[in-house]
Amino acid sequence: MKLTFENKVAVVTGAGRGLGRAIAEDLAAEGVHVICVSRSESSCGAVAEAIRASGGSAESLAVDVADREAVRAAIATLLGKHETIDILVNNAGITRDNLLMRMKDEEWDEVIATNLSSARTWSQALVQPMARKRWGRIINITSVIGLIGNAGQSNYAAAKAGLIGFTKSLAREFAKRNITANAVAPGFIQTDMTSVLDEKTKESIVGTVPLRRMGVPQDISRLVTYLASEESGYITGQTFTVDGGMVM
Repeated sequence: MKLTFENKVAVVTGAGRGLGRAIAEDLAAEGVHVICVSRSESSCGAVAEAIRASGGSAESLAVDVADREAVRAAIATLLGKHETIDILVNNAGITRDNLLMRMKDEEWDEVIATNLSSARTWSQALVQPMARKRWGRIINITSVIGLIGNAGQSNYAAAKAGLIGFTKSLAREFAKRNITANAVAPGFIQTDMTSVLDEKTKESIVGTVPLRRMGVPQDISRLVTYLASEESGYITGQTFTVDGGMVM
């Protein structure tokens, strides 16, 4: 099925690698102008350059999504350049794993700020022009960990579970403005985050997946691209697990 995107502009946070890069590349392949956001200019710049080299339209924006004021200043610049950001993909995320009894305040705060609070900052600023245009798509990348929890990841689980509630509330607030909000919950995907795991751990993980394999970034990006399209207009407030059958 050919998806419909007419003169759309998207912001993808955490676009410098992994899932974010795959999402940015898939959207660009559909003709969307993509603003690739990451903390590192070299990483988001390289992704934007690769998209342009393959015939797509993209630009890069280096900003720490956990820095609320820096993000607001960056958004003001973006909206001066682009009338509306039509599609927002809140993908940026980090881990600071530790057992709760040993978890430091900064390990909690950094994960909440990057994985949850940043989604609020971007959404709050970009939803107003979406509302004026009466069209918008917000896709939040959560995790199956936000649904089932995980020992040593109480901060990550809390942030990802919070994204699900945040998504449902956005969906209810802005449905009358033809803005949809959905969440995608990946399971274990082959990215930089999982590449550091040893083989024994990977085997243990795969043993919990009915399909008996990890996913690839394109398993996520294809769904995100659909949720960003015209064709997804009657879908809102939903959380889609892409996990090989882990959570049923």
